Amino acid sequence: MSIKVLIVDDSALVRQVMTEILNADKDIEVIGVAHDPYDAREKIKKLKPDVLTLDVEMPKMDGITFLSNLMRLHPLPVVMVSTLTEKGADITFEALDLGAVDFVSKPKIDVAEKLAEYADEICNKVKIASTVNVSKISDRRARLANQAGAMDVAPKLSADAVLEKRKSKRPLKTTEKIIALGASTGGTEAIKEVLMAMPADSPGIVISQHIPEAFSKPFAKRMDKNSAMTVYEAVDGQQILPGHVYIAPGNRHLLVERSGARYICRLNDGPPVNRHKPSVDVMFRSVAQNVGPNAIGVILTGMGDDGAAGLKEMLENGASTLVQDEKSSVVWGMPGEAFKIGAASEQYPLEKIAKELLKRSE
Repeated sequence: MSIKVLIVDDSALVRQVMTEILNADKDIEVIGVAHDPYDAREKIKKLKPDVLTLDVEMPKMDGITFLSNLMRLHPLPVVMVSTLTEKGADITFEALDLGAVDFVSKPKIDVAEKLAEYADEICNKVKIASTVNVSKISDRRARLANQAGAMDVAPKLSADAVLEKRKSKRPLKTTEKIIALGASTGGTEAIKEVLMAMPADSPGIVISQHIPEAFSKPFAKRMDKNSAMTVYEAVDGQQILPGHVYIAPGNRHLLVERSGARYICRLNDGPPVNRHKPSVDVMFRSVAQNVGPNAIGVILTGMGDDGAAGLKEMLENGASTLVQDEKSSVVWGMPGEAFKIGAASEQYPLEKIAKELLKRSE
C-alpha cells in the first residue's frame, strides 16, 4: 500500500516539483496539494494523508501556528520544507520542537533543479516519517516541559576515506573524559534533551549531527540557550574543555586530536562518509585513536548506520559505549545497527541517557 502524502506549500512551482518527485517513487502517492493552512485543514479531513510536507512560511497562517494546532488536534507525521537561511533554520528547529519528524531544504533559487537533486533524500524522509509513531514525539515534548540527507546512488564511503584506521597505543587513562555523541533523524531534539540534563561541569562533549551547513550554527546557538554547558559550532584547533560542547559544522567532519596534554577539535573537508558530512564514523574513529579509554561514545536516534562501525572501534579501544533504545528513538537505524553489531551492549531510553553519561564519567 502506498504512503499517502499531502503537500502544503504556497508556491505552485514547489507543489508541482514535489508532486513529481514523490509520485516517481512507487511506494509514495501524492493524494493532494494545498496552497495554505486553511486549504490544508479541509484536505486533511477529506483525504486522510499518512504524511504531510509543510512549508514553514506561508500566507494567512504561518507553518508553525498551523503545526502547533495540527499536533494538538490531529497529530500526523510532518516533514517540514524549509529555506536554507538562519531564519529558516530557527523556524525549522521550532517546528521540530513542536513535533515535526524531519525537514528537507528548499533552495531560494533554481528551485526545480535543486529540489530534484535531493529527490532520493526527500522520498526517504517521507518514507521514514510514515513509520514514526508521533506519540513518541509528544511524550518527549511532555518530558521537556516538565524539565524546564543524500542520494542512494552516491558511493557509500567508510571512515577510511578521511582517516586511516591504525593500531595505536592506548592513551593513559586519566580523569579527563570526553563524550562523543552522534545522531541523525530526530537527533536535534534528542540532543537538546540530553544537553538540558547535563550540568555545567560535565565533561567536554563533541557532537556530529547530520545537518545542512546553514543550520549547524543556528543549532549550536539554540543548544547554548537550552543548556547549562557552553555550546559552540566547532572551530578548527579549538581546545576541548569540560563544561563545553562542540558541534560539527554542517559541511565538515569533526575529529578529536591530542596535542600534548590537551584534546583539540580538528575540522576536515574530506569526502562524505556513509554519504554524510559530518560523519559520525569519522568522529568516532578519531576519538577511538586519540582518546581511547578516556572516552564515552553514544548514538542517539537516526536513520541509516553511520556511527555503528566507529562506535565499535571506540569500544575496542577501551571506551565506554551505549545507544538510545528503540522505544524512545524516532528512528532506530543508527543506534539499532550499533547494538546489532555489538558496538554497545546497553541501550537506554532518551530520558536516562544524560544520567548514564554522568555516571560513566565519574
